[in-house]
Amino acid sequence: MLLLFNKPFNVVCQFTPHEKHATLKDYIPVPNVYAAGRLDTDSEGLLILTDDGALQHRLSHPKHKEVKTYWAQVEGAPAAADLLPLQQGVDLGDFVAQPAQVKIIAEPAHLWHRDPPIRERKHIPTTWLELKISEGKNRQVRRMTAKVGFPTLRLIRYAIGPYNLDGILLGEYQTVEEKVRK
Repeated sequence: MLLLFNKPFNVVCQFTPHEKHATLKDYIPVPNVYAAGRLDTDSEGLLILTDDGALQHRLSHPKHKEVKTYWAQVEGAPAAADLLPLQQGVDLGDFVAQPAQVKIIAEPAHLWHRDPPIRERKHIPTTWLELKISEGKNRQVRRMTAKVGFPTLRLIRYAIGPYNLDGILLGEYQTVEEKVRK
C-alpha cells in the first residue's frame, strides 16, 4: 500500500501524540503505514507513507537518489545569477550540498491558504523557486536558500520521484499503485 499525503503546516510527521502539534494520526486513519522519509513541522506538502518496508527504504534512503521537487517562497528577488551557487553546490558548513536544479517560477496555481500566513514585509518582495535535489538532509533547502541570501518563508514539497501532489487537497491523502521502475 502506498499513500500520498498533502501535509499541512504545523503537523508533526509521527503517529504518536505530540503536546503542541497535530500528528499524522489526526489525518490518516490507516493502520500499519509509516512515512518514507520526513517533512519538517514547518514545511508542507508531499509525504509518502507505506506498509512496505523495502519500498519505504528505497524511497527514503539517499543512496537511491530519489529526486525531490520543492517550491520555496523566498524573501527577496533573486536574479538568475544569484541562483548559480545553488546549481553548483553550496557549502553549508557541515556538508556541501550537491548541485540543485533551480529556477524562478510563478506562484504555484491552486495553492492553499497557510495558517498562519508567512510574514510579509511591505518593502521586500517574495519570489517562488522550484528546487530539485536528490539529497534530503535536515532543513537542507532552507539552509541552501539562506546561504545565498534569500531565506525561505514557505516550503512545499511538490514531488518525490514520480509521485506528486496533483489532485490531493491539503490534509488529504490518496492511495496509489506503485509506479513501475525500469
